[in-house]
Amino acid sequence: MNTSRPAAPLDVLLCVTGSIAAYKAVELTRLLVKAHQSVEVLLTRSAGRFVGAETFAALTGNRPWTDMFGGQGNEPHIALAARARSLLIAPATADVLARLASGRADELLSATALSYRGPIFVAPAMHPAMWAHPATQANVQLLRDRGVTFLGPVEGEVASGEHGVGRMMEPAQIAAALTSREGDLAGRRVVVSAGPTVEDIDPVRYIGNRSTGKMGFALARRAAERGADVELVAGPSVLPTPHQVRRSDVRSALEMLTTLQEQLKRGADALIMSAAVGDFRPAQPLTEKLKRAGPLSLELVENPDVLATLATHEWPRRPVFVGFAVETGADDAIIARARDKLTRKGVDLVVANRSDEAFAAETNRVHLVGRSETVSLPVMNKLEVADSILDWLVLTLGERSGVGQRG
Repeated sequence: MNTSRPAAPLDVLLCVTGSIAAYKAVELTRLLVKAHQSVEVLLTRSAGRFVGAETFAALTGNRPWTDMFGGQGNEPHIALAARARSLLIAPATADVLARLASGRADELLSATALSYRGPIFVAPAMHPAMWAHPATQANVQLLRDRGVTFLGPVEGEVASGEHGVGRMMEPAQIAAALTSREGDLAGRRVVVSAGPTVEDIDPVRYIGNRSTGKMGFALARRAAERGADVELVAGPSVLPTPHQVRRSDVRSALEMLTTLQEQLKRGADALIMSAAVGDFRPAQPLTEKLKRAGPLSLELVENPDVLATLATHEWPRRPVFVGFAVETGADDAIIARARDKLTRKGVDLVVANRSDEAFAAETNRVHLVGRSETVSLPVMNKLEVADSILDWLVLTLGERSGVGQRG
């Protein structure tokens, strides 16, 4: 049973499950502590058959969490979920993946994961036949769609002596993946726009688009998790506000422009303009509901180009401007139009994607079109896309301040 301890912030909650690869969690713990991460360990009952609690206690200075009903208060799963900045399950068995996918909460690990709202990383370890099974792959896809990041498994020899995909990624690789982005946006103020804008025709009807805001919300979440001070300006969306993100809700393109201007006046290191801003609005919105009376002609006027307006303004401190281009057609044409937008609007990066691959999906496939290069990324979940964009931003901010080189 755990002894009571103060509710201090925690960099990594390492959850160790009942796999023969549990011995690797010992080295992983050592590497995380060596990287100056505060680490506590959650040890499942079956994991304790492979590695003793005393080993992790010696490495971290804290007894591992093992009991759903003991230790810090009556709800340790709630306390742990509130404290941890990252939740890492290594090794993650097929059973644990199934529990996470189905939302189980009948033991400490699954209850903690269900309560947790930060980034979840899993490092699977199992026999290749179990990893390849359709049930496991369905659970993996469901968890990826929910934003869980998978670290492995990798191809190699497993405990049975057989060879295939199912071996746990090496501890050094897992530690590097977990810590390489840690705090790299600390001290930066990032403004993110997300979602659609809508333009009212009358009190009932409006003109809108198909954006859900998922990409922008993913960007805001990952920027905050990487240490940035994040302002999210969101068009109509039912998505929950990411943890440690401030949010302003707007409706129309003009409201979006006004709110972003106010945010940039306060100073920002970057504006990531992922919102799908409507190009047109009704010339004369009606105050009464429009009645059906045969064919209708609606006069539209052009909205201001929000990104171009902001990017060409003389700010006391010019932020890095990242725009989005949702297009249709072949990749070459999409990239060409994105590069034209980059030049016309005077921005630093345009993230180009196809409408049929972006809207309402949990994944995206994008091209990062910069001033001197274009990087085409494979299909990834939107949190992974967000990290790729933020990686570019970190390099660009470093170059502006004379730190680091792009290579």
